[in-house]
Amino acid sequence: MLRRNLVAAAVILAVCVSVVPAAAQDPVLPKVEFDEAIAQALSKNPSVATAATGIVRAEALLQQARTVYRPTVGAGVTNTTLDRERGFSGQVSQPQNQMTFSLNATMNVLAPARWAAANQARDQIEVARMATDEVRQQVAVAAAQTFLAVIAQRRFLDVTIRSLESARAHLKYAQNRLEAGAGSRLNELRANQSVSSDEVRVESARLALRRAQEALGVILAAEGPVDAGAEPPLDVTAAVREAGLDQNPAATAWMALRPDVKRQTLQIDAAQRVVSDSRKDWYPTGVLSLDPQYLTPAGLFQPARSWRLTVSFAQPIFDGGERRATRALRQVSVDALALGLTSTQIVARAEVRVAQAAVDSAQRALIAARRAAEQANEVLRITTAVFEVGATTNIEVIDAQRSALDAETVATQTEDTWRQARLELLVALGRFPR
Repeated sequence: MLRRNLVAAAVILAVCVSVVPAAAQDPVLPKVEFDEAIAQALSKNPSVATAATGIVRAEALLQQARTVYRPTVGAGVTNTTLDRERGFSGQVSQPQNQMTFSLNATMNVLAPARWAAANQARDQIEVARMATDEVRQQVAVAAAQTFLAVIAQRRFLDVTIRSLESARAHLKYAQNRLEAGAGSRLNELRANQSVSSDEVRVESARLALRRAQEALGVILAAEGPVDAGAEPPLDVTAAVREAGLDQNPAATAWMALRPDVKRQTLQIDAAQRVVSDSRKDWYPTGVLSLDPQYLTPAGLFQPARSWRLTVSFAQPIFDGGERRATRALRQVSVDALALGLTSTQIVARAEVRVAQAAVDSAQRALIAARRAAEQANEVLRITTAVFEVGATTNIEVIDAQRSALDAETVATQTEDTWRQARLELLVALGRFPR
């Protein structure tokens, strides 16, 4: 049933497409500019909010660790009933029923290991914040790539529409010649076939554009598809200059701006602090405890009100090697993180080199592609003019139309490659988003 409904809907849509002008087929969508799209993605995308929960969790762990600095207070009530009261010489030493109200206040006066844990928890907040920044960059890059994809698909749609208009003009000319008795049915069929093929390309390009717009709406957490505005500048020249790569290709100061490098550096520092604090596991600990008590009714040897103050210290002497093994495991974690950072730095340098090469290559290719598109369009104009004076057949015209479409398609794809390469270079240098 669902399939039949979908087929019926497709038939109705096809009928509407055949009778509605092309300009009326495309709905008017809300449009955002590049900076606005990035800002909206960072503020509304659920992935950023999910990553931010890591910061909240780290802050909660810090609050939990800070309890070592604060006293703990507890209260209790106890009722004791004996089979009978106790006493001698007419004096009651232990009443048959007795209520005890007690209070306990305890505070650590010496807890080096637990105090160190509070500082370690504070380090994890910074790590969580940097991990959130890393997710923010990923969301921003996804939004930027989708924004550029919308621009590319829109320009490809423009190219196919221009090709369709050219094919329709050629078909109209062939029909007029046939009606005037100077043309042939074969020329008309060839021109009509070219129009039909271009109509298929236009529909495919229109659908691809709609998919890109829907994807942009999803990444922006919008209610529906969103259209992209003007092409962003993506100035990589200034970024390369700020990174110092124009003067020294081996410069690495830019690497400190990358969120992944920042996060891993903070993780190493935090893990190294844990290793350094391992010695505090051997430090003595001290606890202060105050226990006031109220007893009713009081006994002969039990006053109604009393209190007890206790100060205790403990010093670890021998634990069978457990603390030494724990420190070794912590050092292994530091070494593993350091190796991970080295690997990330190697990859980062490779990404920058590849991105720079991609920008230069795409720019050269774009110049050649645009020149080829201009030449193909000039060939089309000349071929059409020659055909109109009867010096050639429409086969050459159709071939010129296909060549012009192919050349403009390649130019459009190369433009997108150049835009994506510039974005990749900005990301590799840690300068997107800013």
